[in-house]
Amino acid sequence: MRIKFATLATTIALFAVFGAATASAKPFSKTVSLYGVTFTVKSPNRSSRNTVTITTRGLTRNLNVTKPFDGMVVDAAIGDSNLDQSPEFFVWGRSGGSGGYGILIGYGANNKKSATEIYVPEMDPNSDSAKGYMGHDEFDMVENTLVRRFPIYKPGDSNAKATGGTRQLQFKVAAGEAGWILKIDKTLDY
Repeated sequence: MRIKFATLATTIALFAVFGAATASAKPFSKTVSLYGVTFTVKSPNRSSRNTVTITTRGLTRNLNVTKPFDGMVVDAAIGDSNLDQSPEFFVWGRSGGSGGYGILIGYGANNKKSATEIYVPEMDPNSDSAKGYMGHDEFDMVENTLVRRFPIYKPGDSNAKATGGTRQLQFKVAAGEAGWILKIDKTLDY
């Protein structure tokens, strides 16, 4: 009896340790620089009511903003997709749940004087880009191009197994009416 009790106690202790470890992620912090402009992002990476704090150095008016982030931060990167010698900075993550839907925010430097948020439109569910989309997003900055990849789900696919390949959306930052806007530049299926 005593051995069974010790085994059960050990099992419960291990479950408590590993369960706690998977319930919350480690805080996130990353600093990147381009053209003398530095962006830093920090997040406690809480499972609910998460936030990100973004600061800059190297601008005439540096940024220091904290905002809600509806998921866990995965990574961040800097680039210059519009080739104007003033960088753009992106922070991405995933929502909770089985889909892991992508979350993205960005800031663009304005002639190295200030930084403003980049308008990131929601994916239009009726667009060709969204056909077969069910989350599981991955983002990266590749040669100054922001890239978003996700599996393509065919009708009848389970959330755990997509059979339609992968879609890659490539974005560029463009001047909008009142600031920067993220626009799809290319869509590739493979």
